[in-house]
Amino acid sequence: MSEKNAAVLFDLDGTLVDTAPDLANALNVTLKHFGRDPLPFERIRPEVSHGGIALIRLGFEIEPDDKAFEDYRQFLLDYYQDNLSVDSRLFEGMDVLLEKLESNGIPWGVVTNKPSWLTDPLMQQMGMDKRAACIVSGDTCDNKKPHPEPIHHACQLAGVSAEHCWYIGDAERDIEAGNAAGCTTVTALFGYIDDDDQPENWHADHIISHPSEMMDLLTNPQN
Repeated sequence: MSEKNAAVLFDLDGTLVDTAPDLANALNVTLKHFGRDPLPFERIRPEVSHGGIALIRLGFEIEPDDKAFEDYRQFLLDYYQDNLSVDSRLFEGMDVLLEKLESNGIPWGVVTNKPSWLTDPLMQQMGMDKRAACIVSGDTCDNKKPHPEPIHHACQLAGVSAEHCWYIGDAERDIEAGNAAGCTTVTALFGYIDDDDQPENWHADHIISHPSEMMDLLTNPQN
C-alpha cells in the first residue's frame, strides 16, 4: 500500500450500508398512517440517499411549503428512528472490504448527510461505531455535503490529509464534496442511482460496481 492509500471514507446510505429496506418501510408505514397507498420498493429506493424530505415529496407528491409536510416528515423520522436496523445491512462484499482495510492498517470512516441522532445509533446497532476511525454526520459541521468541510473534518479525525484519502459515494454531491476536498473520489454504482442520474458525468476518479473492486483500486490506483 502506498502513502496515497492512507484512509478510505464512505458515504453511509447507499454506499456503506443498504438502508433502503428500512427507509422504504418507514415511508410506507407513514403513507398508510395518513390514508395513502404504499409505493413499490423500486420507486422508493433511488430516493433514499436524499433523506426524509425527498421521501415525503415522493410519497405524498407535495413540497416542503405544504402545511402538512412537516407532520408527515416527523412521523416518518420518528418511526424510522425506532426501526433503524431491522433489515439494513452492509452491501454485499462490504464486510470483506472493511476486513481487508483493517488487516492492511488502512483506517476507514463515514461522512454522511444523515443527522447524528440517526447515524450514531445505526452505526452502534450494526457494530461499526468502534471500528470506524471517524463518523461525521450532516450536523457535525457547519456545512454538509456537497461542501468539503465534513470530509476535511473526517480527515482530521482520522489523522490523514485529504490528498491521502479516498471518498466513496453514490450521489453527485458525494463526488462534488470529495473532489472539492482534494480526495480521490469513487462512484458506487451499487448504491441508490436513479434512472435520471448520469454518474459518468460526476467527474469521479473511479467508478465501481461492487465493493470488491476497491481493493484493486487501492493496490493499483492507476487502473
